[in-house]
Amino acid sequence: MTTTYAVRDDETAATETRHRVPVWAEWIAHAIPLVVLPVCIWRLPIGFGYGMGGEGLDPAWFNIPYVLGLSILSELFAHLSFGLVRGWGEVVPSWVPRLGGRRVPVAAAVVPATIGGLALTAIGVEWLVTAIGEGPGAWPYAEGWDVLAMTVSGLMTLWGPLLLVLTYAYYRRRRA
Repeated sequence: MTTTYAVRDDETAATETRHRVPVWAEWIAHAIPLVVLPVCIWRLPIGFGYGMGGEGLDPAWFNIPYVLGLSILSELFAHLSFGLVRGWGEVVPSWVPRLGGRRVPVAAAVVPATIGGLALTAIGVEWLVTAIGEGPGAWPYAEGWDVLAMTVSGLMTLWGPLLLVLTYAYYRRRRA
């Protein structure tokens, strides 16, 4: 009797998980980069000196790289949430030197994701308390810009709680 094995390419192996990922967790993983994106786009004109209804940054040489780098870094961190619903969050991809093919310890994913989720939630709660407590008069934007600023910033406050929910789903799935 011969045994045949299905050959999987790295892309397929990177998306497969040992236990089935709930559909709602998959949706949350896709939602996280989308709630971060509006703030990343909002920052860009401010880096170029356009204040979006308020005062922009001083025209220093480092403002553009700083704002652009912050936006890219924010999106990269947001995209790391896919590791909680993909195979590369359970097994290190084979292309990684010395670690490729090893199982990712549950704590190696859960601890940083939990710390990040709690930090983002704390920042979001602080923003909400300030925004609600001081009201629209505290924001240095014109009325139309104020609504846009509050909307994109309000979306960003969802990042922490969504990451915590996704981390809990990852923990439960890996412990099953």
